[in-house]
Parts: sequence; C-alpha cells; structure tokens
Amino acid sequence: MSETPAPIRLVPLPGIPLIAEGDDLAALLLDAAGRAGVGLADGHLVVAQKIVSKAEGRVVRLADVEPSEEAKRIAAEDEKDPRHVEVVLRESVRVVRRGHRVLISETRHGFVCANAGVDLSNAPGEEQAVLLPVDPDASAERLRAALVARGAGPLGVIVTDTFGRPWREGLVDVAIGSAGLAPIEDWRGGRDLAGRELVVTATATADQLAAAAGLLMRKDAGLPAVWVEGHPLVGEGRLSDILRDPSTDLFR
Repeated sequence: MSETPAPIRLVPLPGIPLIAEGDDLAALLLDAAGRAGVGLADGHLVVAQKIVSKAEGRVVRLADVEPSEEAKRIAAEDEKDPRHVEVVLRESVRVVRRGHRVLISETRHGFVCANAGVDLSNAPGEEQAVLLPVDPDASAERLRAALVARGAGPLGVIVTDTFGRPWREGLVDVAIGSAGLAPIEDWRGGRDLAGRELVVTATATADQLAAAAGLLMRKDAGLPAVWVEGHPLVGEGRLSDILRDPSTDLFR
C-alpha cells in the first residue's frame, strides 16, 4: 500500500495590481508572495490566464474591429455584439456548436471552449476583449524562467482559465499552459488497492491543481495567483499532452 499523501496547502497571493501590457509579472508575483509569507520554491504557482494575457498585450479594442458578414449574421441571431463575435471567429479554427447565445469553438491551441476563450469580463477597459495567450505553454515557461532568474524555484507554473463542461452545469478552472511539471501523470502499469493492474488510468495533475486553486480565484476576489505546496514537483511536459488525439476522441 502506498504512503498517505502529504497535506496540500493553497496560499492566495494578494495585492497584485491591475495588469497592463509590458508589466513585469514575475516581479509583481514575487512581491505578492513576499506579502503572503511564502517563498516560491518546491511548489506550483497557479496563475489566471487573464493577467498573463494582459501583460502580453493580448487585448483587443472592439472599436477597432470590423465585423464580417458572418459575424453580423450570428450576432443578429444570437443577440450578441457583432464585434465580439468577429473576434471569436478570428480566434477559432472551427465552430463546434452554437446555441443559447454561446459559440463553442476550437481554438488554434486545440482547446474546445466557449467563445474561443475571448472574455469581456475583467477587461482593462470598457469595450475591450481579452484573448488567450498565443502559446500558453510558452507563456508559462517564460514566467517560470523569469522567476528562477530572480532566485525563485524550483517550481512549476500553471496558467489557468475557466471552462464549462459537457453534460454538467457550472464552471471549473482548468490548465491551459504549464511549465516545470508533468501535466498528466500516467498510472498505467501500476496496481490498484486490490492488486489489479491499471491499464487506462492517467491523472490530469495540472487540471486538478488548477481546479483546487480556482476555489480561491473567483472573478470578484481580485486574487489571480495561488501558491500550491505539498504536491510533488515532478516531471516535464507541455499542456498539449492533455489534449486528446482526434483519432481516439469519440465525441468529435
């Protein structure tokens, strides 16, 4: 029988200001960690996508968007802003489903989510939309490298966003980018409590840590970063490792 896992501790990092393009996110996170009394070492830093995107300038002014005829048609049918719809279409490789005033889209990253992750909430100004990072894994790695260069680490970094789920109500935070950890833990070949060999079990560790941190990262909380300690810091990999190959996806 395996040992009882150690307790996991989640610490919100307060006092992070509103982020603008070009801000030194690593420095701001280190300052927040200092205020929280934690050292960013031997743990996982979970960061909301919104502050990463803002720091990287992934913000669009709707006034600068010229909607296409397709965007106008969808917007009229769904009672949405055609400029918002246009941004969603630009960020999508395909629209999977449309209904209830929501576009379920597949992004260039391979995520299937509402409105291609284009979000109007907590944008830096009126009539602005925040987009997902171009490469969330690369964003996580840059942030981790910047923190390590300032004396932090070893640590993993997870960039999260809030997704809906098929067949279930409610939203949950999931990982969209990671660095410094294996985002999926493969238990195949191991044994369960009865001694049976595990043949399909693989745990999405990055998503589990994201969901746990999401309990503290509510949209109205002003807490876009959480430090997680107690979970083993092991492995390497890209978040794309979690995305199911279309050839084995029964729902495509």
